[in-house]
Amino acid sequence: MASFSRHDVARSLKGLRWPLRLTWSGMLAERVVQSFWPLTTVVLLVLASLMLGLQDSLVVEVVWSIAVLSLLAGAAALFYGLQRFRVPSGAEAMTRLDSSLPDRPLQALADTQTIGAEDAASSAVWRAHQARMAERAAKAQPVPADLRISARDPYALRYIAVIAFAVALIFGSIWRVGSVTEMAPGAGGLASGPVWEGWAESPRYTGRPTIYLNDIDSGVLEVPEGSLITLRLYGEVGALTLSETVSGRTEVPPASEPAQDFIVSRSGEIAINGPGGRTWQVDVIEDMPPEIAVLGPPEASALGETTLPFEASDDYGVEAGEARFTLDLVAVDRRYGLTIDPEPRPELIVPLPTPIAGDRSAFEENLIEDFSEHPWANLPVEVSLTAFDGAEQTAQTSPRAIVLPGRRFFDPLAAAVIEARRDLLWSRGNITRTAQVLRAITWQPDDVFRSETDLLRLRRVIGQLDVHAKHGMSDEKRDRLADDLWDLALLLEEGDLADAAERMRRAQERLEEAIRNGASDEEIAELMRELRRATEDYLQQLSRQAQRQQEENGETGQQGNPENSMTMTQDDLQQMMDRIQELMEQGRMAEAQQALQELQQMMENMRVTQGQQGQGGQSPGEQAMEGLSETLRDQQGLSDQAFRDLQEQFNPNAQAGESQGNEGRNGGQGEGQSHEGQNGQGQGDGDQNAQQGDPSQPGDGSDPGGSIADRQQALRDELRRQQGSLPGAGTPEGDAARDALDRAGRAMEGAEDALREDDLAGAIDEQGRAMEALREGMRSLAEMMNEDQQQQPGQGAQDSDRRADNRDPLGREAGNSGADGDDGPLALNDDAYGRARDLLDEIRRRSGEVARPEVERDYLRRLLDRF
Repeated sequence: MASFSRHDVARSLKGLRWPLRLTWSGMLAERVVQSFWPLTTVVLLVLASLMLGLQDSLVVEVVWSIAVLSLLAGAAALFYGLQRFRVPSGAEAMTRLDSSLPDRPLQALADTQTIGAEDAASSAVWRAHQARMAERAAKAQPVPADLRISARDPYALRYIAVIAFAVALIFGSIWRVGSVTEMAPGAGGLASGPVWEGWAESPRYTGRPTIYLNDIDSGVLEVPEGSLITLRLYGEVGALTLSETVSGRTEVPPASEPAQDFIVSRSGEIAINGPGGRTWQVDVIEDMPPEIAVLGPPEASALGETTLPFEASDDYGVEAGEARFTLDLVAVDRRYGLTIDPEPRPELIVPLPTPIAGDRSAFEENLIEDFSEHPWANLPVEVSLTAFDGAEQTAQTSPRAIVLPGRRFFDPLAAAVIEARRDLLWSRGNITRTAQVLRAITWQPDDVFRSETDLLRLRRVIGQLDVHAKHGMSDEKRDRLADDLWDLALLLEEGDLADAAERMRRAQERLEEAIRNGASDEEIAELMRELRRATEDYLQQLSRQAQRQQEENGETGQQGNPENSMTMTQDDLQQMMDRIQELMEQGRMAEAQQALQELQQMMENMRVTQGQQGQGGQSPGEQAMEGLSETLRDQQGLSDQAFRDLQEQFNPNAQAGESQGNEGRNGGQGEGQSHEGQNGQGQGDGDQNAQQGDPSQPGDGSDPGGSIADRQQALRDELRRQQGSLPGAGTPEGDAARDALDRAGRAMEGAEDALREDDLAGAIDEQGRAMEALREGMRSLAEMMNEDQQQQPGQGAQDSDRRADNRDPLGREAGNSGADGDDGPLALNDDAYGRARDLLDEIRRRSGEVARPEVERDYLRRLLDRF
């Protein structure tokens, strides 16, 4: 077999020239890197040390010791590289290129036929073989170089050198390398190169970078006001001196002082006098004060929440702001309990919200606060807004006379209690008068009070006032009595919120009282929305109660006398509500009040009809839908508990469920309740329904000792069991439902892992994804059930009859998700959008409070980014 040479390959296939050259170049780079990486490491480390000025902070002896060690290390590294470096030959490049091809075609092309050369058939076969090898060789591509040297550098010293050199490039200077020559033996006078260093550091709030003065030639230098100038003079003391007229300092250090630091307060000149010195004419960029203005009068909701729009701007951005409220004593109507001089109170100061992220140079925001419990609520005050910038400059609006918005109480008894509370907070000299007024209210309780409990609470307050009138009252006791009176007024105004019927009745009475007292349009609209919510809650309670009674009695048909009751459709109630609101907007208050009374009478005569249950029980799809709805409620409960735990991380003084703003699963205040939903009234209907089944079901709160992560795992196992019995396999809707449940399971698993790692914010995000996937699965399952009902002949009429019998008083079907009428036309009404806007405003307000922990504010910002 002939020898292997480049000449043979070039003669057979000239197109291999460039792949071969590139392969050879890669081999050359590979051998350079593998041989000289120690030398590169030593050079980069030495340069990084010099550029960072290590030689300026060490004594001369240590610097020269390090220099000798560096030279020895460099020489050793150079010797190491020269010993191992070999220039690759063309034959080696050919061999590497040939080994990258199948069957080594280049070697085959270099071979010659030694047997059967005289045989025509054998020669033909050989030529065919050579042609085939030539085709494969023509497809040759350059072989990339292998630059990995991890086996030779197990401690990654090369990476350390690269990182050190990158830091030196960013924070150091190449000019510092020359300062090492000053330490040479026999060097006299000033060293060549730069013999001073300087920096101009702008105030942090400006966002401008620090300027390295050695890189700035003599001329004009523009810096913001308040910039810090730092200068370091090296060499013989007195060889260089400093003169400046920009700081206005009264105590000036010697001009030859090696370290000079001063603040730029005005335009002027900075000069470094001596060899290599420079002179700059400094122009100060003036920092303008911020600006702030009120965009309109404050707006107040019927529940007392105040919204004050404003705008603020600054050249570098507004840092913070505040609103100051002072009592306008001259404008106060000094009658009744306000006749006496008020006790001195400090100004009411509220921080202004600012944008969470982005540019703060100009923005518009709303101050959203509830001042209803403040002693100045509904009294004349003067408000002024103040904005601060990074230089502690301020801008303040002129005082604006307003009435501090507060909640209005339409119930006469509640309004009287609130007025007594106001008088008590106005001055403790009103104790006797306040007790007399409250005692007059209780003179004939049967005509005034609806509950014996409310009467007892008020008499208890009266007794405490009598005691304090004799022995004096501290600020703490006064505030405690004021809180008791506020809670009593809310109870008298709103009634017992746990009873949906009472809440609806109270909403109707408050609306009637507001109509009689000439309330504003905003207050009437708010009360109308509250009536809609209360009516919907009442209807849902009626529906659940009738269903429970039917199940307990084993009834399957309609009960009672239909002629003696009334069934309202959804359209009927919607039309009546719209009609009442339209009459109030037109100012026809008498007709609106009459229509409201008719609505109240219809609601009292309403009954709930239940569907026939004798049609063979639930279908597999209905059973699956019911199970998934239960899983969704349990997942919502776990998410609520995780959020409460996250809140209490930021309030170390809170006990279980006592955080401010802590809400239970049903949206009520969770104060005083455990997170497991075992005590108090914070347990929602979803928990009650869950506890009617297996007490070991996840999320029912039956295991107060178990961790939330274990309950999350149990809920995921339950979802996996439900997936196994899910109907509709092979149908598009069934497959979509299964895919959605798979995503829900993965999200639950992620939430479980986050809970075990105590990452509550991440767990809440994963739980939200799980709930969204569960809803998608339920929608797909509902579509599948609808398709099945349409395809089954004769089934539609039975299902229609059954759904007609299973309507609630609004004509809505009781959904399998456990919430009646979720898919009806009333599901997304104007009230729902209004509540969503209110919730978004509350999240935005809390996220702008700088007093809240950064972790909580980060979670609120992520909520704003999502919605």
